[in-house]
Amino acid sequence: MLIIRDLKMTFGGRTLFENASFQVNYGERVALVGANGTGKTTLFSIILKEREPDAGTIERDEWTMVGHLPQEGEALGDETVLEVATGRVEELPQIEKRLHELEKIGDVSSPEYLELHAKHDKLNDPEVETKAKKMLRGLGYKDADLNRPAKEMSGGWVMRARLARLLVMEPDLLLLDEPTNHLDLLSLLWLQNYLKNYSGALLLISHDRVFMDEIITEVQEISEKKLIAYTGNYTDFLRQREERYEQQLAAYKNQQKEISDLQAFADRFRSIPSKASQAQSKLKQIERLELIEKPMAPRKPFRFQIPPPPRGGQRAISLEGIHMAYGANKVYSGLDLTVERGERTVLVGPNGAGKSTLLKILAGVVEFQKGKRDLGHNAKIGYFSQHRGATLDPEKTVLEEVQACAPLMREDEIRGVLGSFMFRKDDIYKKTAVLSGGEKSRLNLIKFLVDPPNLLLMDEPTTHLDIHTVESLTLALERYEGTLIFISHDVHFIRHLATKVLHVNNGQITPYTGGYDYFLEKTNAMDNERAALTAG
Repeated sequence: MLIIRDLKMTFGGRTLFENASFQVNYGERVALVGANGTGKTTLFSIILKEREPDAGTIERDEWTMVGHLPQEGEALGDETVLEVATGRVEELPQIEKRLHELEKIGDVSSPEYLELHAKHDKLNDPEVETKAKKMLRGLGYKDADLNRPAKEMSGGWVMRARLARLLVMEPDLLLLDEPTNHLDLLSLLWLQNYLKNYSGALLLISHDRVFMDEIITEVQEISEKKLIAYTGNYTDFLRQREERYEQQLAAYKNQQKEISDLQAFADRFRSIPSKASQAQSKLKQIERLELIEKPMAPRKPFRFQIPPPPRGGQRAISLEGIHMAYGANKVYSGLDLTVERGERTVLVGPNGAGKSTLLKILAGVVEFQKGKRDLGHNAKIGYFSQHRGATLDPEKTVLEEVQACAPLMREDEIRGVLGSFMFRKDDIYKKTAVLSGGEKSRLNLIKFLVDPPNLLLMDEPTTHLDIHTVESLTLALERYEGTLIFISHDVHFIRHLATKVLHVNNGQITPYTGGYDYFLEKTNAMDNERAALTAG
């Protein structure tokens, strides 16, 4: 289906790939992994023929339809959510125009024409609207939103509509670049189950290890400018990569010892006439060796510890009789909630249920219409918003932003912390306004590290972080001594941290005193009981 041979690509004066090769066969599910900046998204653009490599070839079967979900995208006009998902306003007219151009010049047997024709047939299917509605509902849309103009919605919701359109077209090869970034937990689980049964091939970039574990059957790692294949899911890849490194390191050390022994013999006996020929033979033996390069150790999560925050009271925070509405949209009516010191609580529930609003009420960043918010003794709140830039001063540099949080820290100490979070050299002098989503997330984490709160509220903290930084954050929060309330769609992150679940739905909060798997067990049992009662 897709074969990449001897690929070479330089970007910004740096070589990303050299003699890189791999292939994707029909029905395979492959994850593309590697550190930030190694060229994962660039490889996607080469496969999509948006960029030309310096050397090498990309071969695709002429009948293969390729679908791509980029990391970012916006609605282009006045089309509704449903029209975005069906492609009838935006994509279908463009396809028809290009097909007519190719027909005019008689180019009706080219791979481009065949692929466009297949997409045209999918979007012209009489059932396309029914399929699109099914996909949109699975991805968290309510029926009332389907006919809303897409441009009224956030970029994340537009990306869901574009993902729905991809799934409607059912490409033979689906390229997904961080597809879970814009999803809540329930829509992520829906997509995960859908892709498990997807008939086409899948090439995926993701930082969500559980998502990859559930779906993929092969990993291609970009490392040392090569593509290295591993069989199995992401957990299998981690184990195999460690084994591969240990084998390569042992081979390197054995060869270095051999070279050292041969050189020592040559140095010792080269001046002795009776041994000189033997010594020369040892030197030639060294020259004939095919040298093994010292392998690069697999990147590990960097370990940092959040300093002990000031001790708060037994009750961290409480809400009493909270009424909250946005205009006519009533979110909460008479909400009561008490959070005890040391609890680690995850908020779960469908999109629009009010999870982020609840965090904002707890953080004191939105005004509610009625009720009481009462902070516990000595409470110090840290709020990690979904909108990372909102908590940063756009005029300050990275270094200045951290200095403002920790005026007593020496600059060399701050530089050390920044370096651990991949802010190196001139990066620390960047204005926060120009930082990427991942950089803003990392900078906000540093601010909590140098000035820790005892009540930490985090809204999707893993979004835009690479998988190693997510693991580092998980390890740090496991040892955090304060109270944690968070929203996340990363199941690995939730499983390692949450000891309590609050299920938010229809303005009601249902507590589950146990981890995420306990919550799933209880809610599945309730769903089964409801189904049995309905059947009876």
